[in-house]
Parts: sequence; structure tokens; C-alpha cells
Amino acid sequence: MPYLLRVELPDVPGSLGRVASAIGEAGGDIEAIEIVEHRRDGSAVDDVLLETAPGVMPDSLVSACNQLDGVRVLWVSRYGAGGQLFLDLEAVEALTQNPRKACDELVDLLPITFRADWAMRIRRSGDTLKVLHRTSAAPHSTDGHRDWFPAKQAHRLELPPDWEHANDGTLVAGAPLGDEDDLLLFGRRGGPDVLDSELARLGHLAALAASIAKTG
Repeated sequence: MPYLLRVELPDVPGSLGRVASAIGEAGGDIEAIEIVEHRRDGSAVDDVLLETAPGVMPDSLVSACNQLDGVRVLWVSRYGAGGQLFLDLEAVEALTQNPRKACDELVDLLPITFRADWAMRIRRSGDTLKVLHRTSAAPHSTDGHRDWFPAKQAHRLELPPDWEHANDGTLVAGAPLGDEDDLLLFGRRGGPDVLDSELARLGHLAALAASIAKTG
């Protein structure tokens, strides 16, 4: 079973090797590691995608990591994306394949790129809000979030109370998609937290998609 661990560790040589060794000894087989964020306090946040041996529970992996000095598992969950991390450069390459559909294509890619559950694209026209594109798991309500506009930059969002995922711990981030009345957003049910570095990535990808779409 594939799992994704988000781990905070000291940003010094050897830290990641210690984490990898602890995971291996606990019965985990690492398939990929992605650096998510370097922090000013001297720590880093990494995403570790791994497979577990038969009978190995994720709790044992978490315990093995947390026993290391300066290491803390921030989040762990099953990861059903086929065992591959979809990096930003791969997403950009996919957007260029069909520039006219770049913005909608980015919506489809966000759940994989940001380990999210759903994504959608919303446009404001006067007092009317319209969903332009959504993934299958995205909420269907579009009421009660007019304060999200105008969208100036990527930031964390609060779901309106009448949305179907408003009370299940879903964390949401959004970014303008070439226009402050066009908003791109994704939601994660139950975590992990949306980091500042992820907001920066989201903003860059949204700007790139909007630019690519203009060439179509």
C-alpha cells in the first residue's frame, strides 16, 4: 500500500539519510522524495512516497521517524495516485500540449500536483459566480464566497459554511488565473496544511497556465 509522509527535519546534510534509514528499518520502501519547503529556522519539509511491506502499519513508520532528533511527521495518509509524484515541470509540460485548454488542464492536474482531493475554477461576473471547470470530487455549491474576489494573489481560503466540505477539515487554497475575477482553487480533506511555499507554487502555475492559454 502506498503512503505519503510529510516530514519536518533539520535542513543539514545527513538528516534525510537518517529518515530514509529509519523508514527502511521499520518496513517502508521509499519510492520518491520531494523537497517541499526550506524554512528560515533551519528546518526543511519533505514529502516521502513509500510502499509498506505486508503487515506493516503506518504508525510504526511515524514512530520510527519521530524518534529521530529534530524529526517530526506532520502528516501521513494513503496515496492513491499510482505511486508517482507529479512535479511542477511535468504539469507545465502537460499544459503546453493544448494551450487553448491550459487553464482547465491545470484544474485537472492540481489534485496530483498538490496532493489534494479536488480542484475547481470559478469566475465572477458582476454578482454572478460560475464554475468553469471542476474535478469530480469538487463541491457543487458556489454560494457564499464572493468575498474571495477580487483575487489578487495566492492565499488560503475559508470555505463558506453551506459548502459540503466546510465541516470535514478541508483546507483550501486559491490563486488568480490571469484575472482577479477568475479563481483557481484546490481542497485537501484533513490536511496537510497548505504551506507558504505551496502558495507560491500555486501562484506561479496559475500565472503560467494563463500565459500559455493566451498563445492558443
